[in-house]
Amino acid sequence: MKHLHITATNFDTILKQLQTVLKGSIKQNLKEHILKFDTSLGYGTIRGTKSKGGISYLEFDVTFNEDIKLTIASPVKTAINFAYCSEGKMAHTFKNTSKRIELETFQTAILANVEQENNMLYFYRGMQVVMSLISVNTRFGNVGDFAINKELRQRYIEDRTEDVAIVSSYNLKIAERIKQLQAIKQEGVVRALLIEGLVHVILALEIEQHKKDTLKKENATGSLTCKEMVKVKDLSEFIYNFPETNLTVTELSHKIGLTPTKLQEGFKLMHNRTVNDFIRDVRVTKSEVLIKTTDMNISQILYTLGFSSRSYFSKIFKEKYNCSPSQYKLQNKLAVSA
Repeated sequence: MKHLHITATNFDTILKQLQTVLKGSIKQNLKEHILKFDTSLGYGTIRGTKSKGGISYLEFDVTFNEDIKLTIASPVKTAINFAYCSEGKMAHTFKNTSKRIELETFQTAILANVEQENNMLYFYRGMQVVMSLISVNTRFGNVGDFAINKELRQRYIEDRTEDVAIVSSYNLKIAERIKQLQAIKQEGVVRALLIEGLVHVILALEIEQHKKDTLKKENATGSLTCKEMVKVKDLSEFIYNFPETNLTVTELSHKIGLTPTKLQEGFKLMHNRTVNDFIRDVRVTKSEVLIKTTDMNISQILYTLGFSSRSYFSKIFKEKYNCSPSQYKLQNKLAVSA
């Protein structure tokens, strides 16, 4: 096992030290840093960005050629780390402790150094791992100015005598938000603002998940296993890419090997809506894009997206955008010609 060691004194230090130990190169875009490496040790990308209020975000998309133990030294009783695994799995321990947690795909965990300063992250040979780490500095600025930092400190650090390592239930909504973050194409200020907004949403979802687990004291995913949730995620992407496909819930469930009940449960967890509601929302959202970016008429758009009724399409479009498709198309034409 290869042992790498860095000291997390601040955000910039982490990226520079990772660059040193991984022998990679860093590209900077405003607040965002992107480290890429491809050596005998492994390959991948590590992205990082700073947000307001002492919040930073690191995203690992890495594959190592041997087992790796990455030790990150962090000041005690200072930062709370929210980890989430989007793909693969990894492990974590604190120094001088036998307690080892496994973080599997779609799982989130809270990590806080209360007693000792070293966090040890374990990556397995040949396994692609996509893992995000949101760190909240609870000592950032004046406590009275950052109520969130203060509340998190009270909840996870104060009055505790042992290091905190809490593994939560599976959460598909976080994976969806991280995918949105990865898909951002804009550059400059717009990109920075979009990333910061999504990081805050992801943090909120992680805090919410831990709160639910504390209240319920049970697996919040019900009867779904991790493999079954991956199937739900894959089907969601299929529907998004091919919204015109007119398959029933029974046919879709058969396509991925789940019962209709489990399929509906998965969509409720991931999208907070039924399968049919998700399909309808994807189609309407894509119709708005086609109206704005193509010369297709409304009938062509209906056909392209699999709608069979123009009146039904107009009804749900108006519910979402407060005007009919024809009115929306006319408004966009006038805006472009103005």
